Amino acid sequence: MDMKRVLLKLSGEALAGEKKTGFDEATVIRASEQIKAVAEEGIEVAVVIGGGNFWRGRTSETIDRSKADQIGMLATIMNCIYVSEICRYVGLQTEIFTPFLCGTFTRMYSKDEAEKALKSGKIVFFAGGTGHPYFSTDTATVLRAVEIEADAILLAKAVDGIYDSDPKVNPDAVKYDEISIQEVVDKKLAAMDLTASIMCMENKMPMLVFGLEEDNSIVNTVHGKFSGTRVTVS
Repeated sequence: MDMKRVLLKLSGEALAGEKKTGFDEATVIRASEQIKAVAEEGIEVAVVIGGGNFWRGRTSETIDRSKADQIGMLATIMNCIYVSEICRYVGLQTEIFTPFLCGTFTRMYSKDEAEKALKSGKIVFFAGGTGHPYFSTDTATVLRAVEIEADAILLAKAVDGIYDSDPKVNPDAVKYDEISIQEVVDKKLAAMDLTASIMCMENKMPMLVFGLEEDNSIVNTVHGKFSGTRVTVS
């Protein structure tokens, strides 16, 4: 697959490394150096980051779901600001967009402005999800990938691919090397939430799912040398 523009989805949990919460700076630096290597090949990179290293609102039954999701949106903004700064530390230029006003921390999302930033060589971060409750960062990932006409979604997770069942629960879970998005939807496999998977299917957005912790995982995935799961859309 010839890639000129990709949307990289980073799992918040993966960024936390072995700590399982917050940031593991060494992990983030390694990811940022790989983003730099990909960008230096002339590939335009946009990034969405989950918020699971800080907040998982669906595990809380004591507060309103909409409010829980708003906290999750803020968690993704914290993650994007942090990773953006680490990207700058390794020598990249960045821009952070949110779908709602966030003071002077970020810029209001506009497809035209995001396009300009990507074409100028900046790493573009889409923070704050879709800006609405009941939609996950998975859905925001597919939405932005479709809007910016990315060639593929690179889904970097704490798990190294798509399995037929949860490998954390079932030690006999089997990993798929390749699977169609139709099968992902039909079997309700947990690569992404179902809304995001259906959007991928309807918009024919291919996806490469891999473990962030593997050595040089982002660069290898861009070059087609990875041991994760390829999700086809034909």
